[in-house]
Amino acid sequence: MSGLRVALLRGLYRVAWRGVQLRSMLGHRGNGVKCLLTHDGKVLMVRHTYGRRDVWYLPGGGVHRGEPPLDAAAREMEEELGLRELRFRTLARFETRLERIDVRLTCAHAEVTDPTAVSPDPVEIADVGWFVPERLPTRMGLEERRLIGLLGTESGSPAPPQEDGPPGHV
Repeated sequence: MSGLRVALLRGLYRVAWRGVQLRSMLGHRGNGVKCLLTHDGKVLMVRHTYGRRDVWYLPGGGVHRGEPPLDAAAREMEEELGLRELRFRTLARFETRLERIDVRLTCAHAEVTDPTAVSPDPVEIADVGWFVPERLPTRMGLEERRLIGLLGTESGSPAPPQEDGPPGHV
């Protein structure tokens, strides 16, 4: 994809992002997914090309009308990161407010067998990093620490420590 086309599409994503925020201010509550993708104890996080571009987030996106959340997780990870055939399971569902957007959020987890298969969409994703839970980036989305903590509760073991500090970007 040419640099000009990527720049134009990134601009459109930024406008669309503002539209989603405005729609939420008018009372619309969306449905979304956040995906906890793990490999060898590390968690995949992304920085977007829209919204707060200096903040790390778990990848995810919107759930289409009538679409099951785990199908949305699989679709979003294929669109954003080029990952196919991930086996997702639901970790949690709750209502929250993300970046001024009211959303019914499903948090889904999948293990990535081949981390080299990650191929970020240059229009939507500015950077991708694998982080150990003990050394997460300091600048993260509001829900990310809480959602990553869910990994420790799956097996009944305590969640890993969640400290700020230098990024564990691997």
